[in-house]
Amino acid sequence: MRNTLVVDTGVMYAALDRDDTRHGACAALLASDVTVTVPASVAVELDWLGRRRGTPEASALLLTSMLEGSVLVVNLDREDYERSLYLMIQYSDLPLGLVDASVIAVAERLEQDTIATLDRRHFSAIRPLHIDAFTLVP
Repeated sequence: MRNTLVVDTGVMYAALDRDDTRHGACAALLASDVTVTVPASVAVELDWLGRRRGTPEASALLLTSMLEGSVLVVNLDREDYERSLYLMIQYSDLPLGLVDASVIAVAERLEQDTIATLDRRHFSAIRPLHIDAFTLVP
């Protein structure tokens, strides 16, 4: 997929929450000429995060974006789950959770070199299969 940007939960949340200090940068990034792509696990984590932070409307905004076609949700397949498990074991010292691992697995499957994330600690430590390292934005 060309012009695809695989997006982690933190960037999605900041783009949807106008009160988030990183809202401007994240909203501008997602509004650029890219196909915003999220693993299904990110949608679930966004719902949890929005409710935890008192912004449950974040889920409705994401669902609206999905239905309008401005956000593409990628379901995880068996290979994505296998890769996620491998990553979680390999990087257990971080610790790397399922959602972050699934973002990496999907980026690898789609052969993307860039991930939109605010989580530099986890994502900068990962060595993807198809490139030396991911470019992290914003």
